[in-house]
Amino acid sequence: MPTRPETARAAAPAPPERGTGAAPYRAPSAFTRLSWPVLLPLLTFVAALVHLPSFVRPVWNPDEGFLATQARVLASGGVLYDTVVDRKPPFLPWLYQGAFALFGDGSLWPLRVAAVLAHVATAALLVVLARRRWGDRWGAAAGFGYLLLSVGLAPEDTQAATFEVFTLPWTAAAVLCADRRRWGAAGMAVAGAALTKQTGAVVLLPVVWMLWRAGRESGAPAGAWVRLTAGCALPVAAVALVTGAGRFVFWTVTGSGTYMSPEGAWLLAAGRGLGNAAILAAAGAGLLLPAVRLAARRRAGAGAELWIWLGASAVAVVVGFQFYGHYYLQLLPPLTLVGVAALRRLPARGPALRAAAVWTMLAATVFTGWGFAAPRAELDHARAVAAAIRARTDADGTVLVWGMHPEQYWLSGRAPAGRFLTAGFLTNFSGGRGGARVGERYAVPGAWADFRREFAAAPPDVVVDDSRGAPYGAAHVPGLRRLLDRGGYERAGTADGAVLYVRPPRG
Repeated sequence: MPTRPETARAAAPAPPERGTGAAPYRAPSAFTRLSWPVLLPLLTFVAALVHLPSFVRPVWNPDEGFLATQARVLASGGVLYDTVVDRKPPFLPWLYQGAFALFGDGSLWPLRVAAVLAHVATAALLVVLARRRWGDRWGAAAGFGYLLLSVGLAPEDTQAATFEVFTLPWTAAAVLCADRRRWGAAGMAVAGAALTKQTGAVVLLPVVWMLWRAGRESGAPAGAWVRLTAGCALPVAAVALVTGAGRFVFWTVTGSGTYMSPEGAWLLAAGRGLGNAAILAAAGAGLLLPAVRLAARRRAGAGAELWIWLGASAVAVVVGFQFYGHYYLQLLPPLTLVGVAALRRLPARGPALRAAAVWTMLAATVFTGWGFAAPRAELDHARAVAAAIRARTDADGTVLVWGMHPEQYWLSGRAPAGRFLTAGFLTNFSGGRGGARVGERYAVPGAWADFRREFAAAPPDVVVDDSRGAPYGAAHVPGLRRLLDRGGYERAGTADGAVLYVRPPRG
């Protein structure tokens, strides 16, 4: 049996560094046979443990509410990017729809289980990546380090089954396939990441770097570029054809110009960005500080592709200047690998290495505890509004929630009256920018024409103004006020600050 590198370093040379022209290191087969049956259950246990808080709430953030409502519309015959719209690619709406078809649409627990499994898959891929470079011990460190760091932000960002969580396995798979010079598979993984969330496409940068380097070192065949390009392009083209190419491009790329602009909200965006960066830095200090030290000393060990991956992921966080905490999740896989590469430079069993391990475990414990103790004000508000909606509508009634919390549709069990599940599409309001550039003129192009047509064809039974003083409220949007006046809607009370309007009885 080959000698294990972490237990007999004197008898076997350390695996060569990647990115230096040396042959790729491959872990001993005995490790594959004997250790994965132990390692994979341990990874699963740790992932489930740190994400236990995700199962104690019906919804964690508006993205989950949006996806759940969207999936219900699709299941009832709706058409993505037509009768229900979002600025995101289709993979996660389809996953929600499939989970609801299998397990029912009354709970998000199947999606939370899927999110835990996505974390396990990401961790396992990082184990393989790190093991190929540095051996078994550091492969395991990468897997467990990632899982502990995966809760290192506010709970509503780390405990929810949202886009970034399901993007990460694709990005790790893309880099691993490129590491193994399987360029077609790498391209398909890049496409999978982009079709889960657009910013997942940035993983193409390290993949392209690795292909270019492979060509310089060993003369990678020209067909590799063709395979990579085809792997990236064909799945995206297929999805575009299925969903309608024009609608797909509009809703995922070209229709979000005003939403992407931070004009008028630079200070708010910067404050949010720095705040979430500080939270993640505190949680990941055990990995981040050694990585910073490694970069400052310009020492080899991580490989240029990992730094490029980390830099590209940082660009993904910045795109749109919203800086929500869950955007930072895309940093975690490359940050973990760069951190592990730096930890290898510390003295074995030295105090610095022990301190890094203890800090990472302690931080994960604190953030997991935060998940159980986090306030529930917005969830309680959504439940109160949902109860008021149910009290004023029949089971087949429709409702328009003029707000930013589409989970109220899902919690109430009532269908949305149109394709726009939040007022943001019609006013450009975003919590990430506050009141900057809010109003009808900043809406998604063509949205008001569709909104007025749908409202006239099938007026909602109840309209809920859930703006609660925000600048997108009915008092600030003449187009909405006119629709309410023409429809004869009457104020019917409030629910935890939200104002409800109902149509007068017909006849």
